[in-house]
Order: sequence, then structure tokens, then C-alpha cells
Amino acid sequence: MFKGFYNLTSGMITHGKHLDVISNNMANVATTGFKADTFTGQTFDEVMFSRVGNKDKEYIDIGNQSYVTVPSQLYTDFSQSSFDETGMPLDFAIEDDGTGFFAIQTEGGVVYTRAGDFSLDDEGYLGLPDHGRVLDVNGEEILLTTDKITTDDYGRIYTKNGGFLGQIGVYVFENTDGLERDPMGMFTAAGGPQPQVQPTRVHHGMLERSNVGLVQQMAKMITTQRAYQSAATLTKIYDQVMVHASDDLGRLQ
Repeated sequence: MFKGFYNLTSGMITHGKHLDVISNNMANVATTGFKADTFTGQTFDEVMFSRVGNKDKEYIDIGNQSYVTVPSQLYTDFSQSSFDETGMPLDFAIEDDGTGFFAIQTEGGVVYTRAGDFSLDDEGYLGLPDHGRVLDVNGEEILLTTDKITTDDYGRIYTKNGGFLGQIGVYVFENTDGLERDPMGMFTAAGGPQPQVQPTRVHHGMLERSNVGLVQQMAKMITTQRAYQSAATLTKIYDQVMVHASDDLGRLQ
């Protein structure tokens, strides 16, 4: 009977984690370049009694049983979203299959993002506000000093007179599974495969929207909330059953 508490409690923890992920997705539905996360859970096998042995250490399997479900892994959907035309001189958006990123030099190292709502810092460098400076195709920071610029289809930046200022680097990952999202919403590739600079179409005066589907996330939230509430209700029922069982056993003695 106590096994029911394990099942229900673990279910509530798992559903609570799922709700956290859904809430974060919904909170970033209007965040430029945001990529939605998908939550997965799995069963945790209780293996302490799965085998018995003898003095000769010969073991025989007696079966497996799963008591609880636990949070497993977060998967990020890197698929490209649609674009908004802003007309702002320092807005950029990458057009590809979702594997390319802008590289941002921060105090802690290089991070990657699809957000292209750039600006000029106090020294005239192209940067992402509150994060760092944008890197070019050579991994160098881009000095503009002005937002009076023109661009071509691959992120090359020129002055109004045609003077070359630099080219925004698009860093492409063959496999995005190794990317991790940091607390600031940027992606890091520490310990994983390093990206390569590739010629990629870059739109000027446009931003990529979040790829969060609001209706889909709301449907997931309703389903998960109902599952959480059901587990909580059944937990109360189990508690009442245990109280009655203890009282009845006490009277029988």
C-alpha cells in the first residue's frame, strides 16, 4: 500500500517540473529568438531486490519493478520561427534550419543566441544588450561607431559610402544536442562540439520570433495541471485509507 505514495508523490514532482517548463515557455512567447523546451520523464527502476544470490555468488533475476517516475531530460526545439520586419538598423535574423547562431563574447566566454536585436555599446562595438559583443566570421568583435549602415544577404556590413566594416559571423552546429541554456537564456557549448562559421543568409532590419506555440503550451498546461490535481487528490485518499487501516488493526488487537 505504501507503494502508492511513492507513485503519486513522484508523479506530483514530475508534473510540477513539467509545469515549470511550460510556464517558462509561455513567459518567453514574445522573446526574440527564444527556443521552446520539451520536458520528458521516465520510470526509475527499483533494483535493490531485482536479483538474489547464494554463497557462491550466483545470481538469478527475479524481475524488475518500477515504483516512481522521475524527470528525465529537457529537449530544446531549435527549429526556425517566422520573422518580424522591424526596420531597425541593427536588427538581424538568421535564415537556416535552426542550427546557426550569433556568437556573443561575454565576460565568462562565448555564448550563442538566435536573438539579433543588437545595439552599439559605449565604445561603438556591435553588441547584444546586457550580454556582450557580437563576433564576426574571424571571432573578432565588430567596431561600427555608427548605425548608418547597409548590408548584403550574408551579414556583411558597409558604411553608406560603401566602406567595409565587418561581417557578422553565423556559427553553425552540426549537432545541437550538446548545447545547454544558461540562466540568461543564452546557449553554451562547453565540453560539446564546437561550431563552424558558414555562409548563411542574414536578414537586415528583421528579428526572429520565439518558436513557442502558445495554444499548444496552454493545452499542455491544462493537461498537466489536471494530472497533478488528480495525483494530489489520490494522495489524500491514500492517507485516509492508511488512517482507517491503522485504527482498525488497533481495535482487532
